Amino acid sequence: MPNDSSDYDDALLARLNALKKSNVSFGSKQISSTETSSGVNSALNIGQDGLINRFRSIGGVAEPQLHAGPGSEQDEDDGKTVEDLLAEIGPDGQWTQNTEEPNEMQKLLNEARQVLSRIEGQPSIRGSEELSQSFKKSGPDTQLPSPGAPAPTAEAATEAPPTQTEDEEAAAYLQQILDELQLEEHDETTKGPSHDNEDGISGHSSPQNLYAAGQGLSGLNMPSVPTSIPLILHQPTDDNSLPTFDLPSAPTTAPQRKSTIQSVKTKLPQYSDQDIETCSSSKMQCFTQLTPPTAVTHTISLPFLSASANNLVVAKTSLLQIYSFKTVVSNAVEQDAGIPNGHERRTSGVKGPGRDRVQTTKLVLIAQYDLSGTIIGLGRVKTLRSTSGGEALLVALKDAKLSLIEWDPERYSISTISVHFYERDDLQVAPWAQDNAQCVNQLTTDPSSRCAALKFGARHVAILPFHQAGDELVMDDFDGGVSDDQSRPTNSSHKQANGDSHHLTPYRGSFVLSLLALDPGLMHVVHLGFLHEYREPTFGVLSSRLAASSALYDRRNVLSYAVYTLDLEQRASTTLLSVTNLPYDIHTILPLSMPIGGALLIGCNELIHVDQAGKANGIAVNDFARKNASFPLPSQPDLALRLEGCAIEDLGNSNGDMLIILRSGELAILRFRIDGRSVSGLSIRLIQEQSGGHLLSSAASCTTGVGRGRIFIGCEENNSVVIGWMSRSMKLKRQRSVTEANDRADAMLLDPEDDEEEEAEDEDDLYFNDKADGHLSAQPTSSPTDTEIDEYSFRIHDSLLNLAPLGNLKVLEAQSFILTDPSSQEDVPNKLELVASTGHGKAGKLTKLRMGISPQVQRRFDLGNVQATWSVAVKNLATKSSQPIDDYDSVIITSVVTDAGEEQSCAYTLRTDPPTELLESDFDSSAGATIALGTLSGGTRIVQVLKNEIRAYDDDLSLAQIFPISEDPTPEDPRIVAASFAEPYVLLLRDDSNAMLLKADDAGELEEVEQGNTFSSTAWLSISLFDDSNDVFRLAGEEEEADDEGSSVLMFLLNVNGGLQVYKASDLSHSVYSANGLSFLPPFLSEDFTIRRSSAREPLVEILVAELGDAVTKSPYLILRSGNDDVTIYHPYQSALEGVSTSSLRFAKIPVLGLSNTITSNVLDGQNYSVQKLRAIQDVGGYSTVFRAGVSPCLVLKIASAAMQIIPINSASMKSFASFHTADCRRGYLSVDDMGAISAALLPSHADFSTGWLVETLLRGKNITAFDYHAVTDRYVLGVGENAEYKLPDDELHPEWIHEDINFLPQIEQGLVQIFTPSSGTITDTYALDSGEVVMCIRTMSLETSEITHVRRSLIVVGTSFVLGEDLGAKGRIYVFDIIEVVPEPDFPETSRKLKLIAKEEVKGAVTSISEVGTEGFLLVAQGQKCMVRGLKEDGTLLPVAFIDAQCYITVAKELRGSGLCIMADAIKGVWLTGYLEDPYQLRLFGKSAQHLEVVAAEFLPHGKDLYIVVGDAEGEMHIFQFDPHNPKSLTGQRLLHLSNIDTGAYPTTMTLLAGHPASDPLADGRATSVSSDDTPASLHQILLTSQTGAVSLLSSLTPSAYRTLAAMQAYLTNTLPHPLGLNPRAYRSAEADNTVGGRAVLDGDVLKRWKELGSWKRAEGMARAGLDAEWEFEVLLEGVWL
Repeated sequence: MPNDSSDYDDALLARLNALKKSNVSFGSKQISSTETSSGVNSALNIGQDGLINRFRSIGGVAEPQLHAGPGSEQDEDDGKTVEDLLAEIGPDGQWTQNTEEPNEMQKLLNEARQVLSRIEGQPSIRGSEELSQSFKKSGPDTQLPSPGAPAPTAEAATEAPPTQTEDEEAAAYLQQILDELQLEEHDETTKGPSHDNEDGISGHSSPQNLYAAGQGLSGLNMPSVPTSIPLILHQPTDDNSLPTFDLPSAPTTAPQRKSTIQSVKTKLPQYSDQDIETCSSSKMQCFTQLTPPTAVTHTISLPFLSASANNLVVAKTSLLQIYSFKTVVSNAVEQDAGIPNGHERRTSGVKGPGRDRVQTTKLVLIAQYDLSGTIIGLGRVKTLRSTSGGEALLVALKDAKLSLIEWDPERYSISTISVHFYERDDLQVAPWAQDNAQCVNQLTTDPSSRCAALKFGARHVAILPFHQAGDELVMDDFDGGVSDDQSRPTNSSHKQANGDSHHLTPYRGSFVLSLLALDPGLMHVVHLGFLHEYREPTFGVLSSRLAASSALYDRRNVLSYAVYTLDLEQRASTTLLSVTNLPYDIHTILPLSMPIGGALLIGCNELIHVDQAGKANGIAVNDFARKNASFPLPSQPDLALRLEGCAIEDLGNSNGDMLIILRSGELAILRFRIDGRSVSGLSIRLIQEQSGGHLLSSAASCTTGVGRGRIFIGCEENNSVVIGWMSRSMKLKRQRSVTEANDRADAMLLDPEDDEEEEAEDEDDLYFNDKADGHLSAQPTSSPTDTEIDEYSFRIHDSLLNLAPLGNLKVLEAQSFILTDPSSQEDVPNKLELVASTGHGKAGKLTKLRMGISPQVQRRFDLGNVQATWSVAVKNLATKSSQPIDDYDSVIITSVVTDAGEEQSCAYTLRTDPPTELLESDFDSSAGATIALGTLSGGTRIVQVLKNEIRAYDDDLSLAQIFPISEDPTPEDPRIVAASFAEPYVLLLRDDSNAMLLKADDAGELEEVEQGNTFSSTAWLSISLFDDSNDVFRLAGEEEEADDEGSSVLMFLLNVNGGLQVYKASDLSHSVYSANGLSFLPPFLSEDFTIRRSSAREPLVEILVAELGDAVTKSPYLILRSGNDDVTIYHPYQSALEGVSTSSLRFAKIPVLGLSNTITSNVLDGQNYSVQKLRAIQDVGGYSTVFRAGVSPCLVLKIASAAMQIIPINSASMKSFASFHTADCRRGYLSVDDMGAISAALLPSHADFSTGWLVETLLRGKNITAFDYHAVTDRYVLGVGENAEYKLPDDELHPEWIHEDINFLPQIEQGLVQIFTPSSGTITDTYALDSGEVVMCIRTMSLETSEITHVRRSLIVVGTSFVLGEDLGAKGRIYVFDIIEVVPEPDFPETSRKLKLIAKEEVKGAVTSISEVGTEGFLLVAQGQKCMVRGLKEDGTLLPVAFIDAQCYITVAKELRGSGLCIMADAIKGVWLTGYLEDPYQLRLFGKSAQHLEVVAAEFLPHGKDLYIVVGDAEGEMHIFQFDPHNPKSLTGQRLLHLSNIDTGAYPTTMTLLAGHPASDPLADGRATSVSSDDTPASLHQILLTSQTGAVSLLSSLTPSAYRTLAAMQAYLTNTLPHPLGLNPRAYRSAEADNTVGGRAVLDGDVLKRWKELGSWKRAEGMARAGLDAEWEFEVLLEGVWL
């Protein structure tokens, strides 16, 4: 630091003047008081210079004295006098100069000196995100009003943080400028020339240097920006705003003094500001999540929907799901398919209806919510009052947020009570302290709901107290702030009424405590949890005195367990007990309820119980427990258990037994030995396989009891399951006779809903028909002895699909149909098909995913130009039974158009193959086209609806009745256009918008039902009948007889004004329900919905009420179709509104996951809206579904444990659908394509639709580490890992290894290379690797196999690594295999292919990534710290031809196919862009990222002529880089420009570039003018991303016009849509980034796809703001961010 401050100030101001060309320069002359009082100012001419404008505002509105620089020009104002200028400025108070101005300037310079003297690398404290700042204004506890309810008073608001002074802003600005200079100096000094390696192989080099070596820089000791090149700054929006920079930390030393700043001449190209702005005109992407996360991370059970409900809340990273339970009765033989060894099948002597039937608990999804945050904990809280009567749910989110929610029965949704967050900068104890995101945060709640604690940061805990019944605390004297040194919220007010306290909020003021204030010894907290059975909130803390270390022997007993009790009023704590010298590997505290009490400490090798008196008892489960700890523990070494990653759950019985779920999935029972009232010991016993001990195959991430005898187990590596258990003592105690079992079974079959009451009376009775015998329900094949019989037996009741973690991914071209005749699929378009490795360990699978359903076509019928078809199973009138067995369909009715254009109807019998037309029956084909077909009178009458009449037929198609719609038919009479059936009614709609209702009497004769005046005078647009036999709508009158046939039938009618009218079929005099605002499609529909004064109505054309569901549960839904074929679904529910006498029936709009593929049919084409495109089918593959015909056919599907899905059908346009059930096509359907052909198809068997995609498992039970598809042989090549015990080898340097004496051997992974044949589903060949050698990567490549003939073959390249320990040098191997044809084994034709080893090369370092490169059939190999290009020689060796030195550990190395450009991603250093040249062979470094990133996945994203690189890091953030050598900030391409980033919320695993597709432009037909197509590139590319959460996502490129429109719509949706838990999607997706160059933000497709959740008037408002004229234009744009 110079001693002469004046000279140093001059130098500093000179540097500031050199930053950008300006006519003004700073002077160092001090302003005297005399000059200040005179008020004489120099004329200023500062133009648009934002920096000078900022200095003008320092100290007030007066300007400092500035001197015009050399070469400045005088403007026209220079001729004015001082008085004229002052008169223009205004009153004296606005321009009088501040006398403190010199002091302010000197203070600014002093602060700049301090900045220059800072220590290098000192981090700066970053501000909170925008959302956090908004919350800080109201304090950490923010009350959110419930929708439709009065807003509760917020907990007291804190004072807003002090506004940053202008001096501080200027100092920060100077620091950023100096950082820019330091960065450029570093860049210039670190560049070096290219070099060649001494072995002749070219190394890395840059294409050109930014500066000539030493040119213009020899005389400078201080970095400076050239004066001839303008510095590119972000221009401020106004004179008082400061440009924003993202720069590194401040320079560590002050620059040397220089009297002048010399001009530097360079050879850089000249760029204008406009040129640089246009360089980034196409940096636009959108991130969309295609499938939701499936890995369950947290779970909890509580009465949430009501006080008597039993609900399960499941968290899947950013997805919150609420379930209820339903018990169904099924045959045991049906359960055997998913149970190992079929041990749950009943083989006892129980006879009668109850034999071979079991109770099974199933999950039923109530609601689910996509959150803008990552869930890290769940807690249940019993509040004083709740709208539903149930308990509240406390949700903890990443970065120290808490949301308190409850169920709102009025809106049938969750309601956010309050949001609490502690993302405060003043809670950071030091600048170098870890950020909240880097710490393990934990939520725990008091069992008595007195308070909750959130441990966040390194050593902070937030306490959130809750009001309790009888709370006598004086709230007026209670200060509810967040900490003593911060502004605190005001008091929570309360009222006294009838002696009871009524608080406006269920919580009191939260506060933050430092753990060091509780106990100075709490330096390193491991875990904490609230304990049971204490009068005051009491929690236990597991902590360490020392940090973790590898010196285990010296730090074996560093943990301590202490119990503290909290005084919520005084904010104080008292230590109750402490247990020290605990083993270092204990990681979890599990609080235990009575009769055990205390806490269970879970370690890796032991379990220790500490009771309320501090007495410790434990058990060691392997040999390592005593070697790694000196804590005295009894041992069961024969167990040989590994407790890492285990989960323990209370079984809920009276003896306190607990279930242990090991990491391998094995089950064990933990039992406590109790002497009196204290625990004297612990014992563990493994569950045998025949008793269900091996039901699971992976570790449990979370567990919770869901009632006695039921436990939900969440998994991150396998499907989450609900298991049931039963003990022998329970069965002996609750014996039941065979008669009682049969009676109970019959009752449950008749009324399954009564099972909930039965469950409450006898929850332990898992197998109700097992009580007659005194044996276990799961009997082994041989009779075991009493000591071999397990006390408990387990079985799986239900499961939730899990695809996590998604590993390797392969994109295939899939065929849409699986046909018996492959030649008939020539016109069917292909769809993308994904094959991925999912799960881990024994739960590993090879899974196929397809977006859309590919039907399995069984038969095709050529019956002419068919327009519609129906199939029926007719029952005999005398016997009331169907003629064919199993209710098979017997007749097909078709509506056809002849070659002459005539409309006819034909009947065919299915008893012949192929079907033959019934010409000898009374069925008249010349009667015209059939509009609808159904059965009445118990299925004994076929009713055919024609345009002018209705015909009824008997079972043999003999004509029974003709019912004309008019007495004297004429051509001008109205015709029937639609019909709906519900026993015993048929509802007809005519083209004059009138409806008529017919009813079949006991003899089957149709008669018209008398209509009321209102019904007959209303014009109707669409009709639907529904038999509400379960009284879901609750619209049937009490006067109706329960046994009156048809009394439960309701008529749903859509009038021409878009209103909904509901009539009882038995009474048409008046409507029982009316909702005139249906066409506005509001989120919640009721009779009281106010009709908006808006013309933005949805053009609804069809209404359908039908049951949707599966065998577990079915519910009615209101399904609407608009004019552009969009489908909207409403779910009915009951909610009594206060002060409203109308019906309590309401409808909630269901947010459907995914798109229904309707975009291509949105453009109106003159289609006939009266055609009924929605067809409900009761049983298709076990599902009650609704098909939608049209250009883009789809299927509406509802699974009990999953959300509603609209799944596209991968086929051409469909005209009609119908049910179809025959012996060769059981529970299938018929479809009529646009060519008039009929196909009989099945839904894909053994497939799961819960994610909205078709998911099929190809292979189970394999830990697949890598795989690829060999298209030539239609085989998959798998890299599989299997665990094997590891023994120390014989080593001369370690002779003591020979005498190793240990029974509990460690396990090491051994790799296998296997061939999997998908047609047979078997492994047909295996190549075993050496011990400790694991497969890292597998690729199928077209390699050159001969240097002479240059022949290329499709070969398999495998990269491996030896994993033997950190003390041994890493090495790997490269294998090249060929799949050859051999003679198959007898009766096994799939064994005709084997692996043949072509080449094998051992290299230094692990082979982590391989890729095909160039055009000559070479491969790129990432091996250790080098990346090499190798060629296969004829002698089986791999010759290296080029290489480049890498950094630390290459995670990704791949080439942009056919370009020679390669990306190399490092686990520490970031990402490199290299180029491969073939003449001569060399790898050349082009550019690299400026910052260090822990890259785990990377991919190219070409966009027209621009090249982007997408990088995913270990924090779940996705970064967008660009290679742009023309941008001056890239240093001629040597630096990859960091454009933007987005937080994906999940750890990425793979990125795959998809083929380009044409841009979706709504201007293709010239009907829109709001979007320009000039900037539309030839094709847009997409990247498919997978993650460890099981989610599949998509990153899409966008045109500039599409980006602008979607960005405007995203901003509108973000501000309009309700966001669950009060979270901010903008803050969730934004991520802090350094060194970005101002690229445009990545759009959030998850917000855009919620477009349909808005009402029609809100959508119209959004389109107006986005500049769109029609809704279909937005949907076409939205198609660009979807597959």
